[in-house]
Amino acid sequence: MYLIDQHTKAIMEKCKEKARSVGLTFTPETLEYIVTNQDLLELSPKIMIPTLYDYWVHDVEVLKEYAKYKLYPTNPYETVINSRPAISYYNDNNPDWLNVMIFYHVLGHIDFFQNNQYFKHTWDDDFVGAALADKRFINSLRSRYGRWVDYVIEFSRSIDNIVAAYNYDVLLDKEIQDRALPAEIDYYFNVFLPEVLKASDLEIFKQLEKYNFLVQHQQDVGQVTFFSQVRETHPEFESYFNNYVQKQKSRDLLEFIRDNSPFLKQESNQWMKSVMNIIRNTALYFAPQIRTKIMNEGWASYWHDHLFREDPYLQTHEVDYAKINAYVTSLSRVGLNPYAIGLRLFEFVEELADKGKFSSQYQQLALAVERERFNLHTGKGKEAIFNVRRYFNDFMFIHAFVTQEFVDRHNLFVVGKRINEEKGVIEYYIKSRKAEDYKKMLIDNLYHPPVIYPDLNKTSDKVLYLVHEFEGKQLIQEFIPEVLIGLNYLWGGEVQLETTEILVKKSKESKEEEEVGFVYRPVLYVCKDRKVEKRVL
Repeated sequence: MYLIDQHTKAIMEKCKEKARSVGLTFTPETLEYIVTNQDLLELSPKIMIPTLYDYWVHDVEVLKEYAKYKLYPTNPYETVINSRPAISYYNDNNPDWLNVMIFYHVLGHIDFFQNNQYFKHTWDDDFVGAALADKRFINSLRSRYGRWVDYVIEFSRSIDNIVAAYNYDVLLDKEIQDRALPAEIDYYFNVFLPEVLKASDLEIFKQLEKYNFLVQHQQDVGQVTFFSQVRETHPEFESYFNNYVQKQKSRDLLEFIRDNSPFLKQESNQWMKSVMNIIRNTALYFAPQIRTKIMNEGWASYWHDHLFREDPYLQTHEVDYAKINAYVTSLSRVGLNPYAIGLRLFEFVEELADKGKFSSQYQQLALAVERERFNLHTGKGKEAIFNVRRYFNDFMFIHAFVTQEFVDRHNLFVVGKRINEEKGVIEYYIKSRKAEDYKKMLIDNLYHPPVIYPDLNKTSDKVLYLVHEFEGKQLIQEFIPEVLIGLNYLWGGEVQLETTEILVKKSKESKEEEEVGFVYRPVLYVCKDRKVEKRVL
């Protein structure tokens, strides 16, 4: 692994100038490394952070990737990480024209990392440097406590997906926290409007535009003005918000155990909290990337396509570019290509805003012909997509803009599977072309960890009582005992988990085990002295 040469670096700097001229913003310093595929295989388990702490699972993943690469060799074009400065990796055999296309794509990613609100807690930190310090600290602990360090890492990583990734004390910096009430922003747009008021997508977008206008023109008092108007219109907002905050405080299970475990409060075990803190901070750092995958890839694809098509390096390579771009951004009929969906949604939003189709005038039109011809020539497309890039995550992006018009335009559909007994094959068929079904399919594919939190009324120094908020999907059964044994160790006492399991109901009349429905039953897992028992409630 080595830095790109001066010739290639000069090309990258010209790409930066072009990207800034169209509105992308990012810090001037970036690092670009040339890597081999073997380098990438070794970096992938560490989430491309070369300084991340050592852990035995990383070594296993590297061996697995080596075996996979022998069977299915691949040649990824680039990888970029959200660091200070931003670091990107490139294959060692890329020609200049391909690097230019990739540079535009990478700059789109960097712009997204450094401007989307969900990454705000990452903007002031050098995570690569912090990871190196953490790695050295963990290695020093290993010299004192041996394998127990790895036990704490493993037990903590088993629940590192249950962290408060959306708490605004994490998402927003202190400057904004001091001058406003930022936690209300998340609750108002993500919970109160869509879930409590059942507001339409258009109304949510209008409210977001109103909020942006007030913040832009009234600066320090803009947020205060906005929420004063919210309270006048919806007096119930205050009580709903307070209940939400109280409930959210216990949603970060890793933090709760770290701060409340009687076992960890013992002086001889204080070092374990430091290890848990490293695991939690790493999880929080990468949580926004998991929750903005479609937007991030779509934004980068949008800009590499728009900028590279106007770049002199494209000349004589039009066919090569068309092949690569089609490979990256073509729509998948089975499965989900985040590059393709994200790109087309940004283009769709831009077109709607350019034509003024976010207006009530457009929404009131009933005839398809009138809606197709409608055009106010507002020219606000770029402004709209930059606002979306700043304030939305994948769920909001899909929920707001995957409409029937979007689905019809791109001939999208939900695919189903069925067994053809005559041919002895599995057939794929078009299950639905409705926007709501396609939207649900996309949302179901988004990262959504289980909601598990401690019941504060039933938790004590001797018992950690956890509740799984059942959302139609059961926990992975084979993982439950191992996770509870780890929590049993970290809490230093009994751990109970209240959850729901799904049983397949069989037909009594048929000799064959025919599935005729599902039965949901509440169960309680009890882990004491590293032994797990399941009880039906």
